[in-house]
Amino acid sequence: MIGFPRPVTKSARAVVTGAGSGIGRAFAVELARRGAHVLCADIDAASAKETVDLIAAKGGDAIAFVCDVSRSDDIELLRDRAIDWFAGAPTLLINNAGIGAGGHTVGRSDLDDWERTLGINLWGAIYGCHHFVPVMREHGHGGIINVASAAGFAAGPRMAAYNVSKAGVMSLSETLATELAGSGLRVTVLCPTFVKTNIFTGPLIESGAADAAAGIAKYVGMSPDKVARTTLDAHDKGRLYVVPPTRRQGHLAVQAFRPVDARARRRAPRPTRPVHR
Repeated sequence: MIGFPRPVTKSARAVVTGAGSGIGRAFAVELARRGAHVLCADIDAASAKETVDLIAAKGGDAIAFVCDVSRSDDIELLRDRAIDWFAGAPTLLINNAGIGAGGHTVGRSDLDDWERTLGINLWGAIYGCHHFVPVMREHGHGGIINVASAAGFAAGPRMAAYNVSKAGVMSLSETLATELAGSGLRVTVLCPTFVKTNIFTGPLIESGAADAAAGIAKYVGMSPDKVARTTLDAHDKGRLYVVPPTRRQGHLAVQAFRPVDARARRRAPRPTRPVHR
């Protein structure tokens, strides 16, 4: 943990992608409760407006912006709109937009599904950092929260595209945290297990896999509101990794998705020593 002189989330000038539902909406609403001005970006205009209306009903300040995070030009326009509305650089960027994908093994997954998943989950975060970090760094105070997943380090079978995308977001965040050391910007990567959102209903998830994941989430999943609060508090404390606490069943679920455990690795044959002639 790194000590920072003042919190980011209180009265922030915040941009949240995927703010139309789930964790993104929870982030936006919680930030507004903390006095932030929130730019709610989402590919679905109606969903983004619903989030803005929820914030306005509680006396908060927010606007909606339609944005496809898989398009660099859209993120650039989002940055420009944020600077215009805030009358200056944003102080908090939350790269949250993402989709679920799963149900097929490597080699049988459609390559279009790979490209769509990586385009939103990974490239969305890359584009966000690429376009926002320079203006935020010049401002000298703020933070970036990238939403990854426990799937980034506990990669289960039949969800390779999703796993790869979230592992990439973790690597991006770790790299960025090192590069921004001493700049006044902090970085946090959120790695939740199961959260009660609509991510399991995405078009790239096979129905059987979606039903199984949704069932686990219903039993052990955290609420998006709690995830948002936990992450924002950790971000203010300068924490890089946030794996929200969950019930024991959640930890067991992560273990169930691990394709190879430590004992299996110990049983694997050791490489032979080279023979020098």
